[in-house]
Amino acid sequence: IDAERVKKINLKISTIKDDLVSEYLNSNQSVIQGTLDKKEAYDSADIIIIATPTNYDVEKGSFDTSSVDNTIEDILNFNKKALIVIKSTIPVGHTASLQNKYNNKNIIFSPEFLREGNALEDNLYPSRIIVGASEGIGDSFAYAMENAAIKHVKTIFMSSTEAESVKLFANSYLAMRVAY
Repeated sequence: IDAERVKKINLKISTIKDDLVSEYLNSNQSVIQGTLDKKEAYDSADIIIIATPTNYDVEKGSFDTSSVDNTIEDILNFNKKALIVIKSTIPVGHTASLQNKYNNKNIIFSPEFLREGNALEDNLYPSRIIVGASEGIGDSFAYAMENAAIKHVKTIFMSSTEAESVKLFANSYLAMRVAY
């Protein structure tokens, strides 16, 4: 949570280097509103997307998922019915453990495959849409992603654990390609 970034978003200034995002924010189509007020952000939302950093902790030998975990705790304090979609890179099985911990099947995982500097383009023209949830639970999110995209691709439903594996494999494959 960064007040300066929220202020920039509300002034229609991109907080990332992405020409298409800047173009969109400056257009009349932009209806994005940022807030630091958790109640305002979560209380009446139908779908809440979490995309917080989860850096790898070398000392612990695992991802630091505290930002995701803390955000879910905050969300559930205001809204127990919203569909919570994790986009952050997390360890395999983490979503299932959160579902069990909170007895809430509305916590799902949907990996994103975004190139740096091309986030909006990659969302408008996705290579794939993967939803880590049963079709009944993830339908509303899949519908939103499909309707936001200009290039329509088939949505693939799988378990959250499988979706987490796909994300980690894609990251590993990309790193390997870059290394070679």
